[in-house]
Amino acid sequence: MAQHFLLSAKARTLSIVKIAMMSDTEIHDIFKNIRWGSTNGEPVCPHCGTTTAPYSIGTRNQYRCKECFHTFSVTSGTLFASHKLPLKTYLLAIAIYTNSVKSLSALQLSRELDVQYKTAWVLSHKLRESLLDDVNDDMLTGVCEIDGVYVGGKTKQINNIADRVDRRKINHPSKRVVISLRQRADSQDEVVGAVKTKTFVLKSENTFDINRIVNTYVTRGTELHADEAPAYDDLHALYDMKRVNHQVEYRGKNGENNNQSESYNARFRRMQYGQCHRLSPLYLSNYANEIAYREDTRRKSNGAIVNDILTRCLARSVSNEFCGYWQGNKRVAERLGA
Repeated sequence: MAQHFLLSAKARTLSIVKIAMMSDTEIHDIFKNIRWGSTNGEPVCPHCGTTTAPYSIGTRNQYRCKECFHTFSVTSGTLFASHKLPLKTYLLAIAIYTNSVKSLSALQLSRELDVQYKTAWVLSHKLRESLLDDVNDDMLTGVCEIDGVYVGGKTKQINNIADRVDRRKINHPSKRVVISLRQRADSQDEVVGAVKTKTFVLKSENTFDINRIVNTYVTRGTELHADEAPAYDDLHALYDMKRVNHQVEYRGKNGENNNQSESYNARFRRMQYGQCHRLSPLYLSNYANEIAYREDTRRKSNGAIVNDILTRCLARSVSNEFCGYWQGNKRVAERLGA
């Protein structure tokens, strides 16, 4: 029996110990080579974009442009702009975040890095925000699956049985459903399972939103697997639907199943119950997309994932939602629908 990829040495190409033993110069070079990879690590002025090499201000790890005299650093204009922690701490945070395959709580990250909880909370959400860039408008093809997992909306049961009510009939305004739309791997892909995942947050698993999502992101005529929920009934008109009744079986007689979407749901639940415990509807879309990213990169080494996340962080501009979060700059509305 072949060894599972995650148990092999190929999955372990970067360790916390290796990062901790790096010097500040080595860490700075890693950031510089990723930020300015197109110029082989030579700094490019973010203000005027000149390719004339700026001169270095060595005492501050900064650069000054010879054309516009703009002073900048390797993190200027990125997700880590105006950082107060050493660059090594941010690289360690990404590595710890990557190795936590069921996500990472801000409390644990604060203990690992010896920083305040507020700092760890904002940093973890900035990393989740960088993963949102992975969401694109490419249409899913081949064989796809769709399913939903409900979050929130639970009412604490009253102690005395005589005073209890049927909780199924209680209105839960904070209840949401995370819809996962996944494309299965085919024989030409290097991985097994699913290769692309898109997530959407809805207030309910209703026909209107489901039709809009599938029609927008799935090529018509695609083979689509779903469960017995009535929200997927209208899709039979445009897609080759394969349905499985989970009240009777997990897999149909002809292979109908949505096990890849169920795999996403399982990892999402482990994040919810084992790490974060409480997911606010305001940032639920970020959490949902994070699990989609972890599912799609499960066959990559941790070193490749760290490099990818760091590249995203340095390519993304200053966060509008988490820069100055504790000073009142907060998201005002949740992201719903497609």
